[in-house]
Amino acid sequence: MAERRGPCGIGGFGPAGSTGGARAGSSLATGAEPEARARSFGGPANSRWLRLGAMEELDGEPTVTLIPGVNSSKKQMCFDWGPGEMLVCETSFNKKEKSETVPGCPVIYIIRKDVDVYSQILRKLFNESHGIFVGLQRIEEELTGKSRKAQLVRVSKNYRSVIRACMEEMHQVAIAAKDPACSRQFSSQVSILSAMELIWNLCEILFIEVAPAGPLLLHLLDWVRLHVCEVDNLLADVLGSENPRKHESFWKLVTILVLQGRLDEARQMLSKEADSSPTSAGMCRILGDLMRTMPVLSPGTTQTLTELELKWQHWHEECERHLQDGTFASSPHLESLCKIMLGDEAALLEQKELLNNWYHFLVTRLLYSHPTVKPIDLHFYAQSSLDLFLGGESSPEPLDNILMAAFEFDIHQVIKECSIALSNWWFVAHLTDLLDHCKLLQSHNLYFGSNMREFLLLEYASGLFAHHRPSRLSSSELCSLWQLGVDYFDYCPELGRVSLELHIERIPLSTEQKALKVLRICEQRQMTEQVRSICKILAMKAVRNNRLGSALSWSIRAKDAAFATLVSDRFLRDYCERGCFSDLDLIDNLGPAMMLSDRLTFLGKYREFHRLYGEKRFVDAASLLLSLMTSQIAPRSFWMTLLTDALPLLEQKQVIFSAEQTYELMRCLEDLTSGRPVHGEPDAQRLQDDDIETTKVEMLRLALARNLARAIIKEGSLEGS
Repeated sequence: MAERRGPCGIGGFGPAGSTGGARAGSSLATGAEPEARARSFGGPANSRWLRLGAMEELDGEPTVTLIPGVNSSKKQMCFDWGPGEMLVCETSFNKKEKSETVPGCPVIYIIRKDVDVYSQILRKLFNESHGIFVGLQRIEEELTGKSRKAQLVRVSKNYRSVIRACMEEMHQVAIAAKDPACSRQFSSQVSILSAMELIWNLCEILFIEVAPAGPLLLHLLDWVRLHVCEVDNLLADVLGSENPRKHESFWKLVTILVLQGRLDEARQMLSKEADSSPTSAGMCRILGDLMRTMPVLSPGTTQTLTELELKWQHWHEECERHLQDGTFASSPHLESLCKIMLGDEAALLEQKELLNNWYHFLVTRLLYSHPTVKPIDLHFYAQSSLDLFLGGESSPEPLDNILMAAFEFDIHQVIKECSIALSNWWFVAHLTDLLDHCKLLQSHNLYFGSNMREFLLLEYASGLFAHHRPSRLSSSELCSLWQLGVDYFDYCPELGRVSLELHIERIPLSTEQKALKVLRICEQRQMTEQVRSICKILAMKAVRNNRLGSALSWSIRAKDAAFATLVSDRFLRDYCERGCFSDLDLIDNLGPAMMLSDRLTFLGKYREFHRLYGEKRFVDAASLLLSLMTSQIAPRSFWMTLLTDALPLLEQKQVIFSAEQTYELMRCLEDLTSGRPVHGEPDAQRLQDDDIETTKVEMLRLALARNLARAIIKEGSLEGS
């Protein structure tokens, strides 16, 4: 059965979150051959966002998934929806010509959502983040004041560290992959994970840390340095050469260091230029001094923003004076560096290739032009930087739109854009949950009774539950995924329990171990109906496999009297055929559970009769046997078996049954053979026609008569004495 996956990634993410790369997995709608088109229905997509309250307007057409080998221009398509997938195939009907009797396409295609759960590496992301999520919910009551903010920042960093670890592992797998197609797929996932971490980091700075003017720029510089990290490899390459000054990438390295605000390292590189070139030593020294004296707001200092702005203004004027005086005129490289430090937009745009992306351009521009930028002004500089960097040559990619929404402090737009662009709900569900704990989403409730946080968590948990069927992962690995989903449902107060009840009923109970896990989950949450349903299913499976002990155990656990009666009848029938009981330990230890049904009570008491007989407690055994018949607990069809069991007791040397008890046994035998069946059971005719049963009846009558005579003599002798 062929499988095809729909949209799986943010288009245009480069290896370090840069724009302009290939649209990794953004659509399967490629190729010129006529193919069937199925609207993407799974995972975060434009159409799914219709349910999000104020954002119900569709921004664009849903992504189209083309299915190779299916020609929708000639054949009608049929499909069927499932909890987590859709089946698509051709029908036998021709659109334009006569109907064909045989379908032209023998393949059923499965279009799945949330297929990322089948990745071994991404599964680690789901597992690790689950622990962080649960920990955050449990410490919510303890979060207060400043400690609350610090704790939430720590949680955010934990999420990012999990993303980065997963990304690094995926990168190593991509390098080691021998198949080019697999390597490209893994590289695409690396790009997506890198973009996710980039977005999360920016949201952490703007929404969780809420950095004020001054520290804000320091955080943005760290953000860029973390995600534009090629410079570290380049630095190691240049410094590792015999003569770093003559390395072909020397000036490229110095320029990148200045663009990232790493001025101390840039000064060290300039010192190497000064040592090897006496003609430029003076210029290198002057530029190095300018780098050293650039005012920067250091963490923990008492310097005010006003003082910083005054110092920066004097420093900026000094840089401009050196440039106007032609101090660096004889060295184009040094002059270019000075222009960059002045925040000259033209000089910055000349380094477009080294900047990689517009948000790197934005941070560099702010560093050298507006170091005390306020959060409220960020979106103006971000928009102008995006326009300048793209220059009308290309349109913004999905990543650009997400980052721009973050710079505009539009949290809901960030979540919406991420939901549209990403292939599963992991990112938006966890980010929204964290932002909700920051009290940033309290005013946004959805029209259908939930809020945004709960809606996204429900969707993510549903995706985990949808993949409990066999796949490329082992069954044990997939089991853990749906178990993760249980905790997410638990922390959705409005609709979580109802959703869990609906999803847990769809889990196939393929093994008893898996069934016990599901059962334990239901019992912990007092899901009585689900517990009963699971036990009934397992009892039926056990009966089909002729495992009567297991079936009886499950029916007792389900408190299903009717099924317990059915299984008890099977036990009794097997006893009649084989002459012994199976699962004696279970029957011997029924305890109060035997009261669930009359038949189960009879089974337990009948087994007790055999135990008493085995212990040679004949009087007790005889009383119990008689009570089973006279109390009508024993099924009438089993009376002959009980009377036959009484034969050895009737033939004992000592008198076991009293005269009164013997009369009761005789009455039961006559009722059974009189041709007047109780409850409409036609047992009499059957007994009369059966020679073997007739022989048994005669033997019983003879034994009963002898026992009656002995009992009367014994009782008369006792009375006489």
